[in-house]
Amino acid sequence: MLPSNYVQQGDSNATTNHQNFRQELSDETKFWLAEDATYFFHQALSTPVMNVLSKTEGAYIYDLEGNKYLDLHGNSVHNVGFSNPQVIAAVKQQLDEGLAFTPRRYTNLPVIQFAKKLVNMAPPELTRVLLCPGGTSAVEMALILAKQITGKWKIISFWDDYHGTTFQAASVGAVEHFMTGNGPMVPGTFQVEFPNYYRNPWGLEDKEAIDNMYLRQIEVIIQRHPDLAAIIGTTISSTPVVPTKYYWDQVWDICKKQDALLIFDEVVCGLGRTGKRFACEHYLTPDAVVLGKALGGGVVPLAGIITREEYNILQHRSIGHFTHEKNPLTASAGLATLEYLEQHQLVKNSAQLGAYLLDKLLEMKDLYPIIGHVEGQGLHLSVDLVKDRRSKERAFDEANQILFHALREGLSFKLIDGNVITIQPALIIGKDEADFIINTLKKALEKV
Repeated sequence: MLPSNYVQQGDSNATTNHQNFRQELSDETKFWLAEDATYFFHQALSTPVMNVLSKTEGAYIYDLEGNKYLDLHGNSVHNVGFSNPQVIAAVKQQLDEGLAFTPRRYTNLPVIQFAKKLVNMAPPELTRVLLCPGGTSAVEMALILAKQITGKWKIISFWDDYHGTTFQAASVGAVEHFMTGNGPMVPGTFQVEFPNYYRNPWGLEDKEAIDNMYLRQIEVIIQRHPDLAAIIGTTISSTPVVPTKYYWDQVWDICKKQDALLIFDEVVCGLGRTGKRFACEHYLTPDAVVLGKALGGGVVPLAGIITREEYNILQHRSIGHFTHEKNPLTASAGLATLEYLEQHQLVKNSAQLGAYLLDKLLEMKDLYPIIGHVEGQGLHLSVDLVKDRRSKERAFDEANQILFHALREGLSFKLIDGNVITIQPALIIGKDEADFIINTLKKALEKV
């Protein structure tokens, strides 16, 4: 059972170690932390904040005191690095050209060029783009698309598979933290468990047998609710857990038998993060892919969906009627981001360095009994810390201590589920940074 101050897919800032770390900061930083606490609305996952940043650049974040941290979280916006000069230059040029916004019923060259580039980079079956300011809105568009196309309204999703905090996105994400106290959520949403091979509840080891147990949960729901519009899930979870190809192939077959859409949310795992341009390239091409976060280059908010030609039949409806749907400023940032990914071969770098890091983490697992499991794809990795390998009891306190040992050495990361170290650096890192990650984690593990 998770302690009360942890949230699935979230990370609390309220532990004793957090408080002690803030006490070590300078008086100037403490002043600004107090100012932040005075004026911003308090909420569990962002209050109190950890530190005050002065700069984010490349793979690093910097605080007011000049301390530099290699950031392994970045809210998943930093695939091309923080403050990417090519992205910033594109935004500046767009501002200088005097076209920072386009009213509805008009279009512009940057957004057309961006959409064309995104389609050309995507799997060939995906040819139609719809844009919006944020990932949650993109999830909403994908779900509305499925309901409009199928004429049905029921959705199957996965427990604790965060998709956003608006009512429909929170309903399919089914994270308790974002639902309790809000009254009735959007009806017609049914949850199943996301595949987890290390922590499967049946104690099985054969992955196909585990998959079949998880797939049975979907089949049980469909027997009682055959009027299914879509199944939505993250291609590779944010933890990450990496499903087998067999699993997603079976889910695809279920969708096609039910005339339902399969939607992959790649807001976190897309755009090179897993060593492929789209995470779905490890598996199959779904009916729609949701993108966000890194799509704006870490400079502007930008998200959207990309779907199949056959679903471009809703000219009588508007499923993404957003003011900034065709914003030339965000599109210029998005185009520069996609070009930078290609020009600097960041997808290839993610695959190669990810494989290197995975090997090193598996070597660490042999050395440190606290490491129960290592998993990941590309630069989307996780280390599951346990008190005992046999019971797999989560090592919450130890994980929190390791986080702050690492912070003091210049390494910042996020804990998921309270005990899982997530390793999601900018895709621009090199071998030196990869070795720094391993060596810093080793130091922290030895102290704990």
